[in-house]
Amino acid sequence: MNKLFKMRYLILRRITQIGLLFLYFAGNAYGWNVLKGTLSASLLFDKIPLADPFAVLQMLSAGAMMGINVFIGAAIITLFYGIIGGRAFCSWVCPVNMVTDLANWMRRVLLLDKTERKVWVSRNARYWVLGLSLIISALTGLAAFELVSPITIFNRGIIFGMGMGGGVLLAIFLFDLFGVKNGWCGHICPLGGFYSLIGRFSLIRVRHNQPNCTLCMKCKDVCPETEVLFMIGKESTTVNMGECVNCARCIEVCDDDALGFSIRDFTTRKAKGEKQ
Repeated sequence: MNKLFKMRYLILRRITQIGLLFLYFAGNAYGWNVLKGTLSASLLFDKIPLADPFAVLQMLSAGAMMGINVFIGAAIITLFYGIIGGRAFCSWVCPVNMVTDLANWMRRVLLLDKTERKVWVSRNARYWVLGLSLIISALTGLAAFELVSPITIFNRGIIFGMGMGGGVLLAIFLFDLFGVKNGWCGHICPLGGFYSLIGRFSLIRVRHNQPNCTLCMKCKDVCPETEVLFMIGKESTTVNMGECVNCARCIEVCDDDALGFSIRDFTTRKAKGEKQ
């Protein structure tokens, strides 16, 4: 029971991710009206529109004409992650997270994290890819990232059959395993960069209780965005950076009860040299 409790957030994340994929599949295969469409554009209970705001931005850049329901759907998602969830899409909803988590678990098992390697991809690359996606969309008249997005490929693969899309997911797995730690989600994916921007002031945050911390650093070993844990062993405060994915792995591995979810502390000053 204790082991299951330590993995409670991981289990909940997998239930959420797999459950959403099943609902999308069932909506197409069995006509269920719980969730129809894809992660880019969905209809909840045949009434509530949901839309990926980054996909909508790409389509706007491409000059596409869209109905009011698309904008309402994008507004709903933006408000949810902007006010509450932060970048939780990346760890609780995105199916590619299951692929990258597996790669990063294998890195730890194979002790690849212990090997000193120069990281040749900046974490800021995702913001450059984000901007480039919008520019290419405007130049070509096509939603650029949506055409190659592994998230869309995974989502559509579950609904209609994976086919060659499995090769894209395998490439991401190998890149994260043998290339760059958390390479895709933490360095390249523009959708992760987008949710970092809109969720930078969200309410639900990981909080550090400094007096309880023994500096074991287990939290930093498992965190996919280690820079967000700049406060470990230094001060009691909440994470104040939009890059945190709220995956709660740091909470699960902490044996000192030094980490937990809380409401964001807006009085916290940003650490010197750290970006928010």
